[in-house]
Amino acid sequence: MKRRIATTVIGAVVLALLLAGLGTLALSRASARRAATEELQRQAGGIAQVVSTLAALAPADSETARDPEAPLQGRISRRTLGGLQRRFEVEDIGLTLIRPNQDAQQQLPGSIRWSAEDIAALTGGGDAAGHTRTGLPFGAAGRPIGESVIVVTLVGDRSTPLANGFGWFLLTSAGIIVLAGFASVRLGSRLARPIQEATNVTSRIATGDLSARLPEPDASTTDESAVLARSINSMADTLQRSKGLEQQFLLSISHDLRTPLTSIKGYAEAITDGATDDPRAAAEVIATETRRLERLVRDLLDLAHLDAHQFALHPAPADVAALVAAAAQSLLPRVRRAGLRLELRSAGPARAMVDGDRVMQVVGNLVANAIGFARSTIVVETSLTGVDSSAAETSPRHVVVSVSDDGPGITSEDLDHVFERLYRSQQQPERRESNSGLGLAIVRELVAAMGGDVGADSPSTGGTTVWFRLPLDGSDQRKPLRA
Repeated sequence: MKRRIATTVIGAVVLALLLAGLGTLALSRASARRAATEELQRQAGGIAQVVSTLAALAPADSETARDPEAPLQGRISRRTLGGLQRRFEVEDIGLTLIRPNQDAQQQLPGSIRWSAEDIAALTGGGDAAGHTRTGLPFGAAGRPIGESVIVVTLVGDRSTPLANGFGWFLLTSAGIIVLAGFASVRLGSRLARPIQEATNVTSRIATGDLSARLPEPDASTTDESAVLARSINSMADTLQRSKGLEQQFLLSISHDLRTPLTSIKGYAEAITDGATDDPRAAAEVIATETRRLERLVRDLLDLAHLDAHQFALHPAPADVAALVAAAAQSLLPRVRRAGLRLELRSAGPARAMVDGDRVMQVVGNLVANAIGFARSTIVVETSLTGVDSSAAETSPRHVVVSVSDDGPGITSEDLDHVFERLYRSQQQPERRESNSGLGLAIVRELVAAMGGDVGADSPSTGGTTVWFRLPLDGSDQRKPLRA
């Protein structure tokens, strides 16, 4: 990863420098060429002015007065032109005398592609500038001498002010690339370090070391590496907690299996050996423990079916209040055997689209859970929420079924986890019933499948209320699980 980051950063810097250099070079070259032509034009105008002044100073009584061009050409010799060429550092310098009534373009230097505008400007005593056929800059100026026009042409050389500047640009670019390489290596190491640490921690977790954690980032840090670290730590916490719950669950299930099996085995051996005076009582104990095992196995199978999405629901219109009353009445003998009292409260009929058998199973599991903790009374209540008969339209309506006990309550640490299938409360029940400890997990799965939700409340004064809520009109009904 560090190599890829370094390559990407250096490549981006080189590409940016290349584009910036080419753009700057093109613009600078165009500006330099324009400045060169303007300077040559200015210099040509100065030389042309000097030449025309020399012609004007010729003696009026001399022979040259009749032909001012003749002494002018004599005075401006090739040696003088060479000196001017070296003085102004140009490629070429030329003097052209354009006489009247002659084709001006034929008299001008042929190395330059003269336009009509240039010729008109020069013959009128003006200036012109541009580039020769080979791309060299030139400047020209025309000045009148008598009836003729002297034209001075300066052609620049191929060297430009950018020659040294381009070398410095290359040197600067090389330094920038070196700095970019150093910065990219440092940046790559800094960016790759969290990934490497995350890789090491996840590898340890994959090998079974669930205690591995990344350094917890500061709470104010919200970049991607901090989010990744928090996610990995949260995953590790969940896995470690799940493993602990699984071990606790296996220990609990092993105990719940071993206790009835021990009783069954002991009484069966006593009956076989004739060591019991009341075989009928021994048989009743065996039957009771068998039912306890049967309930445990049934709960385990229910959870397995829920995990495999092989739990079928058969929703139909039904009175939830009546179903709750029937389920509570069927558990009345168990409640009385535990020395408890059962109260049933209802706000009236509450028809909903539900699976009646599953609703009764949910109520049975909640009551069975309450039997283990209640001191004297269990209250089963059915109520309605969101119903306003005075309003033209009602808010979403639900039927709420709650099962309350007057036991010691549930601690705040346990309250958020009571519906987890592998969770065992720290608060031990006041009595040991034949309860698998899986009932609340099954309640949550069944209620969720019927479009409802569950919850638990436990005030500081004691007691616990576990409730579930189902939609009355079935509008929130989830898609039933199918076999």
